[in-house]
Amino acid sequence: MGIVPLANDPNPQTQKHMTFHTHMHAALKEARTAASRGEVPVGAVIVSPTGLVIASAGNRTRELNDPIAHAEILAIRAACAELGQERLIGHDIYVTLEPCPMCAAAISNARLARLYYGASDPKSGGVAQSPRVFSHPQCHHAPEVYDGFSANESEILLKSFFAARRGG
Repeated sequence: MGIVPLANDPNPQTQKHMTFHTHMHAALKEARTAASRGEVPVGAVIVSPTGLVIASAGNRTRELNDPIAHAEILAIRAACAELGQERLIGHDIYVTLEPCPMCAAAISNARLARLYYGASDPKSGGVAQSPRVFSHPQCHHAPEVYDGFSANESEILLKSFFAARRGG
């Protein structure tokens, strides 16, 4: 992917020597596990400022009979519980699908530093698609957003899941 600064180091010389490490593989693993449970295959991973995975989750709306049990919400809840705090300042989230408006608002409220996502969601996305939650005047915090990470793999996973559900 190239060189991207990960730390809050103000020294640009240090930053340009830090290589970027994606955690999308872990989010895709969560998405595959969700699909195996009959859930829409979306996975999310929360990563600390030092690069450690703090929490991960896949969709569980059907399993839990909970319409807000999206991967992002579950991962944010788990990370906050793990750290004993309501905000995830400096942490990143990796998601296989563009977050919906509800999840984008949760990402903002959790104060996540960066959002990396795979496939865009023209129908239900809330980041690059309308309503563009992070651009809204009432949004108190907008993370840095990077899209297209493992987009093809994320799209194939979703399309395969829905094709199988339709019987073809």
